[in-house]
Amino acid sequence: MKNQKQMQADLMLILVTLCWGVSYYLMDISLGDMDPFTLNAHRFLGAFFIASAISWNKVKTINRTTLKYSALVGIALVVVYIGATFGVKYTSLSNSGFLCAMTVVFTPLISRVVLKKKQDRKVVIAVLICFIGIALLTLKDDFSINMGNLKGDLLCLMCAFAYAVDLLLTEKAVSHEEVDAYQLGVFQLGFTGVCNLVMAFVFEQPHFPTTPTVWGAVLFLAIFCTGVAFVVQPVAQQYTTAAHTGVIFALEPVFAAVVAVIFAHEFLSPKSYFGALLMVASVIVMEIDFGSFKQKLKRIKG
Repeated sequence: MKNQKQMQADLMLILVTLCWGVSYYLMDISLGDMDPFTLNAHRFLGAFFIASAISWNKVKTINRTTLKYSALVGIALVVVYIGATFGVKYTSLSNSGFLCAMTVVFTPLISRVVLKKKQDRKVVIAVLICFIGIALLTLKDDFSINMGNLKGDLLCLMCAFAYAVDLLLTEKAVSHEEVDAYQLGVFQLGFTGVCNLVMAFVFEQPHFPTTPTVWGAVLFLAIFCTGVAFVVQPVAQQYTTAAHTGVIFALEPVFAAVVAVIFAHEFLSPKSYFGALLMVASVIVMEIDFGSFKQKLKRIKG
């Protein structure tokens, strides 16, 4: 039963990852019309108000512990989206998607060093495969760093590290009985949105989208890539681990690359496509129950 629930949770997280893969292209469209903090304020506050409106009876009873963790996760998300949104401005769509996926490496490392949590051998193997895949995707053909995109790449790495912290905070939060995972998902949106709105007034000149195309992009980002995604994540994380979640989210750059090819006509080299294939393989390795597989082989041989 536990494995079945974990599989369902992982499938939900793959759906979330698909939405985030699409989000890089939509952010690129939106940033042509508005500045990063303004975009994120629209995105998160819009998601918060929509989620609150459709489930007011469920969110109005929030307790102090859930509110505390919502604020902590919200602060982590502010850093995540400073890295992601500014990163998209200074590097390619494909690169931003790939480097933000370094969460898959940072999550088990932070978990091991800070929380002293030992990882399963299967997760370690999946992380190593994924790391090789990310390297093949992001480095140039001679395996050197693309200096022209370095500023954006470093911001995307900051995003990946902050999101690893976010995943571990979420895992800790939903392990508390008094924390409601759904309420946590909704109120983290509110805290993130308010922080971005304050920074938008300090550093930018906030305004609403000016064209139907940008309105469409911002609404899709708010509803699906933010509202649905960040409410589903803590609910799903009740039944899976932060390390599992990190590996699944490594599929984000694969989806981002597909969208970049279809809509932005950004094509990758054969080396990069092989890297994407390795990243998909890492998720498959993580999901296979090798213990059960070995037992079935023994029965067949016996």
